[in-house]
Amino acid sequence: MPALKRVLIVEDDAHIAELMRMHLHDEGYSIAQAADGETGAQLLERERWDALVLDLMLPGIDGLEICRRARSMARYTPIIITSARSSEVHRILGLELGADDYLAKPFSVLELVARVKALLRRSDALARNARLESGGLEVGGLRIDPVAREVLLDGKAVDLTPREFDLLHFFARHPGKVYSRMDLLNHVWGYRHDGYEHTVNTHINRLRIKVESDPGNPRLILTVWGHGYKFAAPPAGEGDLT
Repeated sequence: MPALKRVLIVEDDAHIAELMRMHLHDEGYSIAQAADGETGAQLLERERWDALVLDLMLPGIDGLEICRRARSMARYTPIIITSARSSEVHRILGLELGADDYLAKPFSVLELVARVKALLRRSDALARNARLESGGLEVGGLRIDPVAREVLLDGKAVDLTPREFDLLHFFARHPGKVYSRMDLLNHVWGYRHDGYEHTVNTHINRLRIKVESDPGNPRLILTVWGHGYKFAAPPAGEGDLT
């Protein structure tokens, strides 16, 4: 029998936390809870979790700082942020820090459960794909290793966030194909929500700074005006899995 998926809930509202715990437990997940940021950060760093449900407004360390810490760790933990801060600024900030999804309070606990299940399915699919595509991808001076989740540019390591890596790897696997921002949200982030497209622009700009010799005149990640973005098709002989 496979091990139960482990979900960490960091939420200071005891009633909301208990509702989430009960519903996720009923779905067969192993649940741990923390009612403040310090305890949540300690649990996150000390143990391995399959998903993190994280409130933004917490006593002590806030949710955005926990999100930053999670994304500085070697292992990748899918994150759903929940918060009464429903403004676009906070949604985008949380997503740019590396959260995978966002729910504004008040929300349906059943919707939260559905989002957690979808996030875990996507995480499992990415892991399976990485195992199937265990060879490296080489194109335009880049060497992308999907198993080690490492990128080399002309032999030198490139420091990417987990989401930047996912975006670059997706682009490199589909050279020459144009994707809108909504397409990229669906394929890389795993959702299609209006109002989140700005985070795609931000990640592409950061990627260009890290992998383009001249970010203002990119040769790899190209803008197709009025349509979206594409990864430049490699010359013959490049871009094969090895």
